[in-house]
Amino acid sequence: MSLVERSEPDLPIAAQCRLLKVARSTLYYRPLPVSVDDLRLMRWLDEQFLQTPFYRSRRMVAVMRRNGLVVNRKRVKRLMRVMGIEAIYQKPNTSLGHPAHKVYPYLLRGLVIDRPNQVWCADITYVPMAKGFVYLVAVMDWFSRRVLSWRVSITMDSDFCVAALREAMEQHGRPEIFNTDQGVQFTSADFLAGLEARAVRISMDGKGRYLDNIFIERLWRSLKYEEIFLKAYGSPAEARGGIGAWLTFYNDDRPHQAHGYRTPREVFTGVAHGYVDNVSPLTTSPQAQQQEEKAFIDSNINLSIVAVVPGRAGDREMGRSLS
Repeated sequence: MSLVERSEPDLPIAAQCRLLKVARSTLYYRPLPVSVDDLRLMRWLDEQFLQTPFYRSRRMVAVMRRNGLVVNRKRVKRLMRVMGIEAIYQKPNTSLGHPAHKVYPYLLRGLVIDRPNQVWCADITYVPMAKGFVYLVAVMDWFSRRVLSWRVSITMDSDFCVAALREAMEQHGRPEIFNTDQGVQFTSADFLAGLEARAVRISMDGKGRYLDNIFIERLWRSLKYEEIFLKAYGSPAEARGGIGAWLTFYNDDRPHQAHGYRTPREVFTGVAHGYVDNVSPLTTSPQAQQQEEKAFIDSNINLSIVAVVPGRAGDREMGRSLS
């Protein structure tokens, strides 16, 4: 509302708002910080989501109540929406896309990935702090699993994603294929234009297909359990410092068993120069295998529901062990 001149003596604020056709309540509104109770629940949801990404709001509420957290489903749905997390499941009418959304196919199915800069991927995750939270985006090379760039933001707009993409391309060239989910940040005109201008083939995950971008999902789990959950960042600047230090450790010092205990940087730079041996190519998971794994998860969920008989001692423990 910078168009409103509060110190204008000849034109009251009410008249200015009337001319601009805006409500005065919009001018006077000041956003409230997230409550301590909401932050506590969001931290709990983040940890639970890493363990059970297939839990929807109803099941989250049930598990919360079993753990002594009294909360209703409406609140859980709102917090999950704020955090940008959504349960992994097959949604109805997934073939019906938004008319303004350009759908790109998933190009990695059955593809053998055997070199750096063949496939890059990107994703966004929620990062809790002592007070408040931020969002983190990272661009990763699929083969070496090296994090090529990253950005922290206090909002879920597309600008920090575009900045991370631009930095990765300026420092490391361009990939042949770039894979993301169908989030609005990655389907924005600015983000797609940055890829199309460099003739990069665009690949997008299918809805409810958690294995389509599995390596960066695994990165989030390692980052949160090894760094974020162990600390309580006091500010976005402190979060940037802590996350940056861990990602440097991840790239340069943390050995990966899949790469013969070499670091992502060694694999990324070594294969590019032809002197790294015994690095296995990666074969992406075919659709049939993903369907089998999803069926296995669904069967375990159903089994945990059937196994719990109300009124009998030990029901809670039985349900937990089977779910």
